[in-house]
Amino acid sequence: MAAPARRTPPAYRRRAFDLRSTAFFFVLLALVVSILGFAARTVADTVERHPGWAFVLALLGVAAVAGLGRRLHLARAARRAATALDEAATQAADALETAAVPRQRVAEGIDIDYDALDPEEFEAAIAFLCERDACSAVEVVGGAGDLGADVVAVSPEGWRIVIQCKRYGDSHRVGSQDMQRFGGTCFTVHEADVAVLVTTSDFTAPAVEYAEQCGIVCVDRQDLLAWADGSGPRPWETAGAARAVEAR
Repeated sequence: MAAPARRTPPAYRRRAFDLRSTAFFFVLLALVVSILGFAARTVADTVERHPGWAFVLALLGVAAVAGLGRRLHLARAARRAATALDEAATQAADALETAAVPRQRVAEGIDIDYDALDPEEFEAAIAFLCERDACSAVEVVGGAGDLGADVVAVSPEGWRIVIQCKRYGDSHRVGSQDMQRFGGTCFTVHEADVAVLVTTSDFTAPAVEYAEQCGIVCVDRQDLLAWADGSGPRPWETAGAARAVEAR
């Protein structure tokens, strides 16, 4: 019976010695050491002959270190600023997209859940209804110090329209105090030809009575939905009809 042949493990293969690469490495190392030594000797001679230069060289060294640190600090600050700008741009884009939703949905004929809008979005939606119905110079002016005017526009007939928007819940009706505050500024301050108060809720009886006395057009939830889907009159058309009756 023949004995199995033993496998001889492969011998470790050493890397061949390269005389040319080794010589080149040592020549390069010698050159670098020579340059550094020459620079150090030059600096030492300069300091020995002119002691005042020691202070100058020290300042230059400190300035170099400080400059390097400042570059690193500025780089970190630049990265933080870029991150902040990117976040701000993202937030601005989201805000513009949110503000455009009421306009896009109205333009596409899609029913809007006005109760789901915040006050600013509600004002934007009312402004777009005015634009859609051929009003010009439409502007959302609501905010702090607006004195009751949230949207202003010019009707196709050339009337200046001043609108106050009240995005209220079903249980919160527009009362006479709301109406009186608007009535005190819409004509005298904003010089409205047509004053409109539009709400997602309803009006109390005293508020309606005051509006009729002052000539303010009341647009409740049902009137708003009819205006939005085109089945009802536009607020300035209601005011025009009232003026025609008064003229008779």
